[in-house]
Amino acid sequence: MPATEILDGFSSLRGRVVIITGGGRGLGLEMARALAGAGCRVAISGARDGADLRAAEDELAAIAGPTNVLALKADVASWADCAALARLVLERFGRIDALINNAGRGMLELSATFNTKPALFWHSDPQGIRNIIDANVLGPFLMARACVPHMVAQGFGRVVNISTSAGTMVRKGYAPYGPSKAALEAMSAVWARDLEGTGVTVNVLLPGGATDTRLLPGHGADRRGADGQLLSPTLMAAPALWLISDASGGSSGERYIAKDWNTALPAEAAAAGARQARQAQPAIM
Repeated sequence: MPATEILDGFSSLRGRVVIITGGGRGLGLEMARALAGAGCRVAISGARDGADLRAAEDELAAIAGPTNVLALKADVASWADCAALARLVLERFGRIDALINNAGRGMLELSATFNTKPALFWHSDPQGIRNIIDANVLGPFLMARACVPHMVAQGFGRVVNISTSAGTMVRKGYAPYGPSKAALEAMSAVWARDLEGTGVTVNVLLPGGATDTRLLPGHGADRRGADGQLLSPTLMAAPALWLISDASGGSSGERYIAKDWNTALPAEAAAAGARQARQAQPAIM
Protein backbone atom coordinates (compact mmCIF):
# COMPACT_ATOMS: atom_id res chain seq x y z
CA MET A 1 0.00 0.00 0.00
CA PRO A 2 1.37 3.47 -0.82
CA ALA A 3 2.78 5.43 2.11
CA THR A 4 0.17 8.17 1.64
CA GLU A 5 -2.59 5.63 2.26
CA ILE A 6 -0.85 4.17 5.32
CA LEU A 7 -0.57 7.71 6.74
CA ASP A 8 -4.22 8.56 6.21
CA GLY A 9 -5.70 9.81 9.50
CA PHE A 10 -2.34 10.12 11.26
CA SER A 11 -2.03 13.91 11.21
CA SER A 12 -1.32 13.82 14.96
CA LEU A 13 2.17 12.53 14.16
CA ARG A 14 3.29 15.85 12.70
CA GLY A 15 5.82 17.46 15.04
CA ARG A 16 5.79 14.57 17.50
CA VAL A 17 9.25 13.83 18.97
CA VAL A 18 10.22 10.16 18.80
CA ILE A 19 13.37 8.43 20.06
CA ILE A 20 14.23 5.14 18.33
CA THR A 21 17.12 3.20 19.82
CA GLY A 22 19.06 1.09 17.35
CA GLY A 23 17.66 3.32 14.64
CA GLY A 24 20.63 3.17 12.31
CA ARG A 25 19.62 -0.03 10.56
CA GLY A 26 17.16 -2.90 10.43
CA LEU A 27 13.78 -2.61 12.12
CA GLY A 28 14.72 0.66 13.79
CA LEU A 29 15.58 2.38 10.54
CA GLU A 30 12.37 1.20 8.87
CA MET A 31 10.30 2.67 11.69
CA ALA A 32 12.38 5.86 11.64
CA ARG A 33 11.79 6.26 7.88
CA ALA A 34 8.03 5.91 8.33
CA LEU A 35 7.85 8.31 11.26
CA ALA A 36 10.08 10.90 9.59
CA GLY A 37 7.88 10.68 6.51
CA ALA A 38 4.83 11.31 8.70
CA GLY A 39 6.32 14.57 9.97
CA CYS A 40 7.79 13.39 13.25
CA ARG A 41 10.97 14.82 14.65
CA VAL A 42 13.12 11.73 14.98
CA ALA A 43 16.12 10.96 17.19
CA ILE A 44 17.95 7.72 16.47
CA SER A 45 20.73 6.15 18.48
CA GLY A 46 23.35 3.50 17.91
CA ALA A 47 25.88 1.85 20.18
CA ARG A 48 28.59 2.86 17.71
CA ASP A 49 29.01 6.13 15.85
CA GLY A 50 29.79 4.46 12.54
CA ALA A 51 28.82 4.53 8.89
CA ASP A 52 25.38 2.99 9.49
CA LEU A 53 24.32 5.70 11.92
CA ARG A 54 25.60 8.54 9.77
CA ALA A 55 24.04 7.13 6.60
CA ALA A 56 20.72 6.76 8.41
CA GLU A 57 20.97 10.34 9.66
CA ASP A 58 21.55 11.61 6.11
CA GLU A 59 18.65 9.58 4.75
CA LEU A 60 16.23 10.73 7.45
CA ALA A 61 17.35 14.34 7.05
CA ALA A 62 16.50 14.11 3.36
CA ILE A 63 13.01 12.91 4.33
CA ALA A 64 12.20 15.21 7.25
CA GLY A 65 14.74 18.03 6.96
CA PRO A 66 18.02 18.25 8.89
CA THR A 67 16.52 20.27 11.75
CA ASN A 68 14.06 17.45 12.46
CA VAL A 69 16.60 14.64 12.81
CA LEU A 70 19.14 13.83 15.49
CA ALA A 71 21.52 10.85 15.43
CA LEU A 72 23.56 10.10 18.54
CA LYS A 73 25.92 7.45 19.79
CA ALA A 74 24.43 5.90 22.91
CA ASP A 75 24.88 2.48 24.48
CA VAL A 76 21.51 1.60 26.00
CA ALA A 77 23.28 -0.56 28.60
CA SER A 78 24.83 2.63 30.04
CA TRP A 79 22.73 4.85 32.30
CA ALA A 80 25.00 7.79 31.56
CA ASP A 81 24.45 7.36 27.81
CA CYS A 82 20.66 6.97 28.18
CA ALA A 83 20.37 10.02 30.42
CA ALA A 84 22.54 12.05 28.03
CA LEU A 85 20.44 10.94 25.03
CA ALA A 86 17.22 12.08 26.69
CA ARG A 87 18.82 15.36 27.73
CA LEU A 88 20.13 16.11 24.24
CA VAL A 89 16.75 15.33 22.66
CA LEU A 90 15.06 17.69 25.12
CA GLU A 91 17.63 20.38 24.37
CA ARG A 92 17.11 19.99 20.63
CA PHE A 93 13.34 19.45 20.41
CA GLY A 94 11.96 20.60 23.76
CA ARG A 95 10.00 17.44 24.56
CA ILE A 96 9.89 13.65 24.25
CA ASP A 97 6.61 12.21 23.01
CA ALA A 98 7.55 8.62 22.25
CA LEU A 99 10.25 6.05 22.85
CA ILE A 100 10.70 2.94 20.71
CA ASN A 101 13.00 0.52 22.53
CA ASN A 102 14.37 -1.27 19.49
CA ALA A 103 18.10 -1.60 20.23
CA GLY A 104 19.18 -5.07 21.20
CA ARG A 105 21.71 -7.83 20.82
CA GLY A 106 21.02 -11.28 19.43
CA MET A 107 22.46 -14.77 19.44
CA LEU A 108 25.37 -13.74 17.20
CA GLU A 109 26.96 -12.64 20.48
CA LEU A 110 27.33 -16.37 21.19
CA SER A 111 27.39 -18.25 17.89
CA ALA A 112 27.71 -17.59 14.17
CA THR A 113 25.57 -20.66 13.38
CA PHE A 114 22.84 -20.42 16.04
CA ASN A 115 20.04 -20.46 13.45
CA THR A 116 21.11 -23.85 12.08
CA LYS A 117 22.87 -25.40 15.11
CA PRO A 118 21.44 -24.72 18.59
CA ALA A 119 23.75 -22.66 20.81
CA LEU A 120 23.50 -24.79 23.95
CA PHE A 121 23.58 -22.62 27.04
CA TRP A 122 26.30 -24.49 28.92
CA HIS A 123 28.75 -23.73 26.11
CA SER A 124 27.95 -20.02 26.07
CA ASP A 125 30.46 -17.29 26.80
CA PRO A 126 29.41 -15.53 30.05
CA GLN A 127 30.28 -12.10 28.64
CA GLY A 128 28.14 -12.77 25.58
CA ILE A 129 25.25 -13.68 27.87
CA ARG A 130 25.74 -10.46 29.81
CA ASN A 131 25.88 -8.39 26.62
CA ILE A 132 22.48 -9.71 25.51
CA ILE A 133 20.79 -9.23 28.88
CA ASP A 134 22.28 -5.77 29.33
CA ALA A 135 21.04 -4.59 25.92
CA ASN A 136 17.68 -6.35 25.80
CA VAL A 137 16.49 -6.07 29.41
CA LEU A 138 18.48 -3.39 31.21
CA GLY A 139 18.63 -1.13 28.12
CA PRO A 140 14.87 -0.64 27.67
CA PHE A 141 14.51 0.05 31.40
CA LEU A 142 17.30 2.65 31.39
CA MET A 143 15.86 4.39 28.34
CA ALA A 144 12.37 4.38 29.82
CA ARG A 145 13.76 5.63 33.13
CA ALA A 146 15.38 8.53 31.27
CA CYS A 147 12.35 9.41 29.14
CA VAL A 148 9.15 8.48 30.95
CA PRO A 149 9.36 11.13 33.72
CA HIS A 150 9.19 13.82 31.02
CA MET A 151 6.20 12.08 29.41
CA VAL A 152 4.38 11.83 32.74
CA ALA A 153 5.06 15.51 33.44
CA GLN A 154 3.53 16.54 30.11
CA GLY A 155 0.60 14.12 30.49
CA PHE A 156 1.29 12.26 27.25
CA GLY A 157 3.69 9.63 25.96
CA ARG A 158 4.08 6.44 24.00
CA VAL A 159 6.50 3.64 24.84
CA VAL A 160 6.83 0.80 22.32
CA ASN A 161 9.01 -2.17 23.21
CA ILE A 162 10.19 -4.34 20.32
CA SER A 163 9.94 -8.03 21.13
CA THR A 164 10.07 -11.44 19.47
CA SER A 165 7.74 -14.37 18.85
CA ALA A 166 6.60 -16.52 21.75
CA GLY A 167 8.17 -19.55 20.10
CA THR A 168 11.56 -17.85 20.05
CA MET A 169 11.33 -17.13 23.77
CA VAL A 170 11.55 -20.85 24.53
CA ARG A 171 13.29 -22.17 21.40
CA LYS A 172 16.11 -24.65 21.96
CA GLY A 173 19.50 -22.97 21.73
CA TYR A 174 18.10 -19.43 21.96
CA ALA A 175 19.02 -18.57 25.55
CA PRO A 176 19.34 -15.86 26.61
CA TYR A 177 17.94 -13.96 23.60
CA GLY A 178 14.47 -15.51 23.80
CA PRO A 179 14.22 -15.26 27.60
CA SER A 180 15.46 -11.66 27.48
CA LYS A 181 12.44 -10.75 25.34
CA ALA A 182 10.15 -12.64 27.71
CA ALA A 183 11.54 -10.44 30.48
CA LEU A 184 10.96 -7.34 28.36
CA GLU A 185 7.33 -8.30 27.79
CA ALA A 186 6.81 -8.93 31.50
CA MET A 187 8.31 -5.50 32.25
CA SER A 188 6.06 -3.95 29.62
CA ALA A 189 2.97 -5.36 31.35
CA VAL A 190 4.13 -3.95 34.69
CA TRP A 191 4.97 -0.54 33.18
CA ALA A 192 1.55 -0.30 31.54
CA ARG A 193 -0.08 -0.84 34.92
CA ASP A 194 2.30 1.53 36.69
CA LEU A 195 1.45 4.26 34.17
CA GLU A 196 -2.34 3.92 34.27
CA GLY A 197 -3.97 7.35 34.42
CA THR A 198 -0.84 9.28 33.41
CA GLY A 199 -1.51 9.61 29.68
CA VAL A 200 1.53 7.43 28.92
CA THR A 201 0.96 4.08 27.23
CA VAL A 202 3.22 1.04 26.90
CA ASN A 203 2.78 -1.57 24.19
CA VAL A 204 4.77 -4.42 22.67
CA LEU A 205 5.38 -4.73 18.93
CA LEU A 206 7.07 -7.68 17.24
CA PRO A 207 7.59 -8.71 13.62
CA GLY A 208 6.03 -12.16 14.04
CA GLY A 209 8.97 -14.15 12.71
CA ALA A 210 12.62 -13.88 11.77
CA THR A 211 13.35 -10.68 9.86
CA ASP A 212 15.99 -9.87 7.29
CA THR A 213 18.37 -7.96 9.57
CA ARG A 214 21.93 -8.33 10.78
CA LEU A 215 20.78 -10.06 13.96
CA LEU A 216 20.87 -13.16 11.74
CA PRO A 217 24.04 -14.63 10.22
CA GLY A 218 24.59 -14.71 6.49
CA HIS A 219 23.81 -12.35 3.64
CA GLY A 220 21.09 -12.25 1.00
CA ALA A 221 19.84 -15.70 0.09
CA ASP A 222 22.12 -17.24 2.75
CA ARG A 223 20.23 -15.49 5.56
CA ARG A 224 17.42 -17.47 7.16
CA GLY A 225 15.61 -17.77 10.45
CA ALA A 226 15.28 -20.87 12.59
CA ASP A 227 11.53 -20.82 11.91
CA GLY A 228 12.12 -21.13 8.17
CA GLN A 229 10.79 -17.70 7.27
CA LEU A 230 12.41 -14.35 6.62
CA LEU A 231 10.17 -11.31 6.88
CA SER A 232 10.87 -7.85 5.50
CA PRO A 233 11.61 -5.17 8.12
CA THR A 234 9.19 -2.88 6.23
CA LEU A 235 6.24 -4.59 7.92
CA MET A 236 7.05 -2.64 11.10
CA ALA A 237 6.20 0.74 9.54
CA ALA A 238 2.40 0.73 9.64
CA PRO A 239 1.96 -0.52 13.22
CA ALA A 240 4.66 1.86 14.48
CA LEU A 241 2.85 4.82 12.94
CA TRP A 242 -0.44 3.78 14.52
CA LEU A 243 1.05 3.13 17.96
CA ILE A 244 2.74 6.54 18.12
CA SER A 245 -0.27 8.41 16.74
CA ASP A 246 -3.44 9.52 18.51
CA ALA A 247 -5.27 6.82 16.54
CA SER A 248 -4.07 4.24 19.07
CA GLY A 249 -5.95 6.11 21.79
CA GLY A 250 -5.50 4.59 25.23
CA SER A 251 -4.25 1.23 23.98
CA SER A 252 -1.78 0.06 26.61
CA GLY A 253 -0.46 -3.24 27.84
CA GLU A 254 -1.15 -4.80 24.44
CA ARG A 255 0.90 -6.99 22.11
CA TYR A 256 0.86 -6.36 18.35
CA ILE A 257 2.22 -8.73 15.70
CA ALA A 258 3.36 -6.79 12.64
CA LYS A 259 3.04 -9.61 10.11
CA ASP A 260 -0.68 -9.81 10.96
CA TRP A 261 -1.19 -6.08 10.25
CA ASN A 262 -3.24 -5.88 7.05
CA THR A 263 -2.48 -2.50 5.45
CA ALA A 264 -5.40 -2.99 3.05
CA LEU A 265 -7.76 -2.44 6.00
CA PRO A 266 -8.54 0.78 7.86
CA ALA A 267 -5.98 1.29 10.61
CA GLU A 268 -8.30 0.41 13.49
CA ALA A 269 -9.31 -2.86 11.81
CA ALA A 270 -5.67 -3.63 11.01
CA ALA A 271 -4.72 -3.01 14.63
CA ALA A 272 -7.49 -5.31 15.85
CA GLY A 273 -6.24 -8.03 13.53
CA ALA A 274 -2.66 -7.68 14.74
CA ARG A 275 -3.53 -7.40 18.45
CA GLN A 276 -2.93 -10.63 20.32
CA ALA A 277 -5.65 -11.69 22.72
CA ARG A 278 -4.67 -11.19 26.33
CA GLN A 279 -3.85 -14.27 28.38
CA ALA A 280 -5.86 -14.91 31.53
CA GLN A 281 -2.52 -15.34 33.30
CA PRO A 282 1.15 -15.19 32.28
CA ALA A 283 2.07 -18.16 30.12
CA ILE A 284 5.75 -18.88 29.50
CA MET A 285 5.64 -22.70 29.26
